[in-house]
Amino acid sequence: MSDSFSHVDQHGKASMVDITDKPVTKRLAIAEAYIYMNAETLQKVASNELAKGDVIAVARIAGIQGAKKCADLIPLCHPLALSKVAVEFELQSEHNRIRVEAMCQLAGKTGVEMEALTAVSTASLTLYDMCKAVDKTMRLDGIKVLSKEGGKSSW
Repeated sequence: MSDSFSHVDQHGKASMVDITDKPVTKRLAIAEAYIYMNAETLQKVASNELAKGDVIAVARIAGIQGAKKCADLIPLCHPLALSKVAVEFELQSEHNRIRVEAMCQLAGKTGVEMEALTAVSTASLTLYDMCKAVDKTMRLDGIKVLSKEGGKSSW
């Protein structure tokens, strides 16, 4: 692990990392998030009984849009030409939650972890927004990067 921040210059000022001389490689990142809700709310999501419609379909599109807009939301992120964004949902009734997973991929000079994190965050927030009328107890949790490939540090 580096002992300095990559987004701070030698004078302590925030700066965008210069990736000009980095090689283009395949980059891939997977992130996850959980949204916890009442069992009744989860059942309504599963059976598509919410007044706002198919919340999973809308949240999937929102997650993809979130990944594409990451550089507009996170100040020092590079705008990326993503080649693939996939957002998947697993309804886990035994835990009263939905697991959201996003995969982002491209051939480029910088990683896509922030895009994957933004995708799961946006998808989860969309689920929250679409279900909040019937469930005031929902919470988001466990937002994290599961893996990344490409560049200097794959894990």
